[in-house]
Amino acid sequence: METIRLTMAQALVRFLDAQYVELDGAEHKFVNNIFGVFGHGCVVGVGQALQQGGHSIRFLQGKNEQNMALAATAFAKQKNRLEIIPCVSSIGPGAMNMVTAAGCATANRIPLLLLPGDTFACRQPDPVLQQAEFFHSFGQTVTDAFRGVCHYFDRIERPEQLMTAAIHAMRVLTDPADTGAVCLAMPQDVEGEAYDYPVSFLRRRVWHMDRRTPTAAQTERAARIIREAKKPLLICGGGVRYSLAGDALEKLIDATGIPFGETQAGKGTLSWEHPLNLGGIGVTGTQSANRIAKDADVVIAVGTRLTDFTTSSKWLFGEHTKLVSINICPFDAVKMDGEPIICDAREGLEALTKALAGYRAGNIEAAKKERAEWLRIADDWYHKEDPRGLTQTRALGIINEFMQSADIAVGSAGSLPGDMQRLFRPGDRDTYHMEYGFSNMGYETNGALGVKLACPENEVYTFFGDGTYLMAHSELVTCLQEGLRVHFCLFDNSGWGCIENLQNNQGDDTFGTVFRFRDPKTGALDGAIMPLDFAKSAEGYGLKTYSIHTEEELRAALDDALKQDKPVLYDIKVLPGSMTPGYESWWRVGVAEVSESPRVAAAYDSLCEHVKDTRKF
Repeated sequence: METIRLTMAQALVRFLDAQYVELDGAEHKFVNNIFGVFGHGCVVGVGQALQQGGHSIRFLQGKNEQNMALAATAFAKQKNRLEIIPCVSSIGPGAMNMVTAAGCATANRIPLLLLPGDTFACRQPDPVLQQAEFFHSFGQTVTDAFRGVCHYFDRIERPEQLMTAAIHAMRVLTDPADTGAVCLAMPQDVEGEAYDYPVSFLRRRVWHMDRRTPTAAQTERAARIIREAKKPLLICGGGVRYSLAGDALEKLIDATGIPFGETQAGKGTLSWEHPLNLGGIGVTGTQSANRIAKDADVVIAVGTRLTDFTTSSKWLFGEHTKLVSINICPFDAVKMDGEPIICDAREGLEALTKALAGYRAGNIEAAKKERAEWLRIADDWYHKEDPRGLTQTRALGIINEFMQSADIAVGSAGSLPGDMQRLFRPGDRDTYHMEYGFSNMGYETNGALGVKLACPENEVYTFFGDGTYLMAHSELVTCLQEGLRVHFCLFDNSGWGCIENLQNNQGDDTFGTVFRFRDPKTGALDGAIMPLDFAKSAEGYGLKTYSIHTEEELRAALDDALKQDKPVLYDIKVLPGSMTPGYESWWRVGVAEVSESPRVAAAYDSLCEHVKDTRKF
């Protein structure tokens, strides 16, 4: 057997450089870049291997481990899971910073490879700098925290263990039914240890993402249920997008007349102008989608995890509603007692189209009527003006109307995802990029980097609040470093407006959700609003920035930004509370059962009434 002597880190880099995926006959190189924040251990391990060369992987310098991993998650999502950016860190806090990003990737079914450093396998220098010791076991380290948020975890304690670990990591990263975060923890001594690796381990390897087709029996069962339906509704989830099934979905809709709603991950797969597109569904959904859903006798869930926001905490679909779930993941396909059709979304939709030949939905005209009414409501929100200042929905509408069809919108947390799922009108396919499985604050600012790396020719506009900016914005600097023009749209409403709105709607007074000075007389955080200048903050990094209070200033800034050769930030001062409300939906939260407030008591009574009407599973 031909071998080559390499350190574990050198072999890892060469292995990653040789991985490819194949889908529908087209091959894609799986790893072209690698993120890293170097510290002791990894800088002389993986860092040395990258610096030494002999590979084609480009190094990207992250500024914070969580944030670079969020960027990597966004990159893989925008690439429809056909390419990843691994993330390297040192031990201790550097490693732990990536745990949140691992949870985000796993929740969203996005492949993310994390390569945190770890303590010495030999244990001779223990305890090393940044090592947390666990008295019950020397074998436990802080990287064990990744076990709870990853689909695959391994610790490489000998250099030869890399071979099985790397193969199984790739197995998970390229499996659409079982993908998510993968962690290969790397003790820093092992990173530098050498082994005679078989050359065959480092060969060019192609992972085939073969499409799973539904059986004839599965298709027949699904078609029988749908044919009996008078008022069907289809939910387009992220799985439709990742399986490149947009055309197949459109053919099914056009052939059967079944109206459809969109999850945050599925939005933009078909044009918002399609006459049967009812828009977002669920808690942050549209009036049209939620009304048709409430009345549906069959719901066809395609490539969706059926989260509480999609189902309105299982309140949107009554016990009378039958579910047919087309999903590559069995875990998702059986949710809410659905009839599971376990297959690739494109293959399932194509088979169903043939099996439903001649079928026409009975609620086509009702759906079109609801859609027309909703579009009028959405237009009103986009053009809603207020003499007190710029509203959030008006600012969003101006940017949406300014964006070109190939421009990509990014979002994740706060009230903006609700406004965007209800109102935003994407251009081309795959230009709406929303992370809402984890609703990870900071994804917007850092994920925008990943989206821009995935689509360097497209303009990328990312939408977020002041709360998100304060939490995590380190990769603005990386955008500047890489010469990437990203449009950072910061909506400043002086706090966590989405949570304040939730707080108030459940009977509580505003508490801890607005950014105010502490009043020296009362000792409470109820002093004056903090006048934060985010434009000046980002200007200090080197971005081109704009301070915006009016429509005219926003329009001028959008025009001027396209003349810049670096990232830009719009500091948009919007009126607090100027987001869209819920439309015939409900979201279950833990309201206090006992309270001295009549408003809270009323909110708890409302909770109990809604719970009576929810499906139990």
